[in-house]
Amino acid sequence: MSEAPAGICRGVSRVYQAADSYVQALDHVDAEFRTGVMTALVGPSGSGKSSLLRILSGLDRPSYGEVEVGGVMISELRKGARRRARKKLIGYVFQRPSENLISYLNLRDHMTLAAQMRGGVGTREIIHMLDLLGIAHLRGHRPDELSGGEQQRLAFAQAALGAPPLLVADEPTAELDHGSAAALLEVVERIAERGTAVVFATHDPVVAERAGVTIRLESGRRVG
Repeated sequence: MSEAPAGICRGVSRVYQAADSYVQALDHVDAEFRTGVMTALVGPSGSGKSSLLRILSGLDRPSYGEVEVGGVMISELRKGARRRARKKLIGYVFQRPSENLISYLNLRDHMTLAAQMRGGVGTREIIHMLDLLGIAHLRGHRPDELSGGEQQRLAFAQAALGAPPLLVADEPTAELDHGSAAALLEVVERIAERGTAVVFATHDPVVAERAGVTIRLESGRRVG
C-alpha cells in the first residue's frame, strides 16, 4: 500500500471581504502533497499561491473545504488547537529572511528556540540539521553576520527541525541571487529526502523545475 500524503486539500475555497465586495482567492482547489517530494506552486501574482500556502500551513482557515496534514484535519481545529498542531506538524518559511529570524539571537540560539517550540528535539538532531544544511560553522553568528542565502538556510533548518510531515515556503528564493538560490534548493532537496513534504511558491521557472511536482493556479483555481 502506498504511503498516505503528508498534506491534502479537498475542495479548498477562500473568500475574503474587501470593503463592500468579496474576493475569491481560492476556488475549490484539490491537491495532495507527498512525503519526500518537493512541490512547486506556480502562477501569476494574485492567482492564490500565498492563500493556499497559508491555509495549508494552518495560518488561515478555508472558507469551504478540508485541509489534512499528517493525518490531522487542521481545517476543523479552533485557533489554539491549530497553533499546537502547527508546532508539531508544519514548518513555515517566509519570503524575506528577516521575517524568519530574530536579530539579536545567534544561529545556535535560533535552533535551540526552534527545538523548544517543536518539542522532543535534542542536541544531536540540531547538530545533524546544521551539518545537513552546511551552516554548522556559523553557529555563533547573528543574522546580520550571515548572507541572504545563509539566512534562508537557517530559516529552513529551523522549519525542518524534528522532521515535521510538511514544510511550506513562500517564494524562498525571491530575495536571493541565482547562485544562492541554487545552493538553497540543494539543501531543501536534502530536507525532502529525509521524509518531509516540501511545498513552495515561486515565480521562477528555473526554481520550479527543481520540484518533483508542479501545481499551477490561475484566478484561484488549479489548472495544472
